[in-house]
Amino acid sequence: MNKVINKREIVQLIQDGDTLLVGGFGMSGTPLTLLDEIAASSKQHLTVVSNNLGEVGKGLGKLLTSGCLKKAVGSYFTTNRDAVKAWNDGLLEIDLIPQGTLAEAIRCGGAGIGGFYTKTAVGTKIAEGKEEKVIDGERYLLEKSINGDVSLIKALKADTLGNLIYDHTARNFNPSMATAGKVVIAEVDEIVEAGELSPLDIVTPHAYIDYLVLNKYVKKGGVYVEPIGPYSYSK
Repeated sequence: MNKVINKREIVQLIQDGDTLLVGGFGMSGTPLTLLDEIAASSKQHLTVVSNNLGEVGKGLGKLLTSGCLKKAVGSYFTTNRDAVKAWNDGLLEIDLIPQGTLAEAIRCGGAGIGGFYTKTAVGTKIAEGKEEKVIDGERYLLEKSINGDVSLIKALKADTLGNLIYDHTARNFNPSMATAGKVVIAEVDEIVEAGELSPLDIVTPHAYIDYLVLNKYVKKGGVYVEPIGPYSYSK
């Protein structure tokens, strides 16, 4: 199976109402090319599970202002004022989950574990309506695992089989999300032939990856920017 597809083909893999697991921490490790294609589509009522909603006009910020989103599940949305306004205006549902709990819930989803108990958020508003259990005299909350219909992840490099390596902190949520989606699409900066990646460097094995898309953005000054012409780049 040839896993390399054109970025425009990804829209066909996503249905209205789907839950998307989207990698990234701030703007690091965010699949910008994939998000741009979805934002430009007519998809509606999507739920996004991600640490945050990008920035204004960037990454998941584009998906928000395009009207594609119904709900966001994550830890830190206040970096994007559009997300705060959409929630205040009743246009976006938000479920807040502590960051460590979010990471573990996604890991459990990929591992086939139904949920786990944690002391984090006990006695707070986040705990309202959740099952509580006392273990060895300590109060714990039951947190359900998280899975998605489609995982959109970002890696530095792939081989043609779909084995992935990541770029330092851009690794963040991406490897866990690669295990927890029914369909997994990886955006990568470079695709090499099978056998060219060192097995010691591979983090996500090819068995988890369904499709590969080349990143249209380029890195300039340590930041990904979108080309606006063959020889010039946006600021």
